[in-house]
Amino acid sequence: MDVFKTVTHYIKNTDLYLAILALLCSMYGMVLIYSATLNPSSSLDGSTRNLLIQGAAVVLGLGAFVIMSLIDLETMSGWWKIFVLVNIGLQMLLFTPLGVEVNGQRAWLNLSVTNLQPGELGKLIFIFTLAAHISEIKEHISEWRGLFVIALHTLIMMGAVVVTSGDTGMAIQYFMIALIMLFAAGLSLKWLAIGAGLGVVSIPILWNFVLQGYQITRILVLFDPSIDPEASRQATYGKIAIGSGQMSGQGLTHGTMTQMQLVPENHTDYIFSVAGEELGFIGCMLIIGLLTLLIMRLFYVSYRASTTFSSLLAVGVGGMFLFQVFMNIFMNVGLLPVMGLTLPFFSYGGTSVLTMYAALGIAAGVRMREKPSWLQ
Repeated sequence: MDVFKTVTHYIKNTDLYLAILALLCSMYGMVLIYSATLNPSSSLDGSTRNLLIQGAAVVLGLGAFVIMSLIDLETMSGWWKIFVLVNIGLQMLLFTPLGVEVNGQRAWLNLSVTNLQPGELGKLIFIFTLAAHISEIKEHISEWRGLFVIALHTLIMMGAVVVTSGDTGMAIQYFMIALIMLFAAGLSLKWLAIGAGLGVVSIPILWNFVLQGYQITRILVLFDPSIDPEASRQATYGKIAIGSGQMSGQGLTHGTMTQMQLVPENHTDYIFSVAGEELGFIGCMLIIGLLTLLIMRLFYVSYRASTTFSSLLAVGVGGMFLFQVFMNIFMNVGLLPVMGLTLPFFSYGGTSVLTMYAALGIAAGVRMREKPSWLQ
């Protein structure tokens, strides 16, 4: 009876909207993954097996959701500097024998039973540490000293990601999360304008000294695919697949390009193209609709939060989802270069699924601990 009361109390107080929307996205994603890996020539070994793995990740993700929602991170916010060091150490593990190369990028840890991408887990730690740091100096956030230390915090983590894995796409995610959290914290628009100006000025430096050859090629082929037909193949076929679906699609498991495996990584980065080809515009809009509702709910949780720290936690999670969804979909339709960003809850991948559910658990915890409206 006590267990029943505990479960009932949890269900009544947690944010079921987040959990339900995540589960709807996951179920839809598993249908798409099944179709994307149905053909024997798929890079994955069998649709049924893939569904079992993805289903297991969802179940574990729900567990992570519950656990993270029960942890009051605000009581740990004073330890944020320790967690920064933990996050850097997690990235440095890629230099050890545990670090393995997957799809040409050494961004994974081989844990025998599975591979873990420390950058994914690191995003959650980064949201926590940055929320705590901004809360600590909130009154000085628009002064140059306050902004400098926050920028340093962000750049250190971006540098750790780039140096250890070369994953520029992941580093950009860290930057955008920080930008959204700073905006929510009330950073003066003057500083945002200055930052935008510095960003434009730094483009030649990034182009000549930071970006690697293959990354520059990925950008150039957006404007002229003939520069490198092989590099542009994924983006070109992704656009063709989406366009060929028209309004209602060619039918689940009947998409020509999907079933012929013409779009590489169509079960992960290009799962949106599978929806476009087989379920058409309607299928794509359903994905966008579900994810939009999820992101709007996260920002609502941030708005209702009772403390600055809690509000920044939720807005950081919302910003993470917003940027990743935006980048993945624009990548699929050929408006942005290929960056290896998955579509939350829809793409195949255990680490991504666990991270996303854990992130929602953090937001659900904020919702559980908000003050009643009559106290606000």
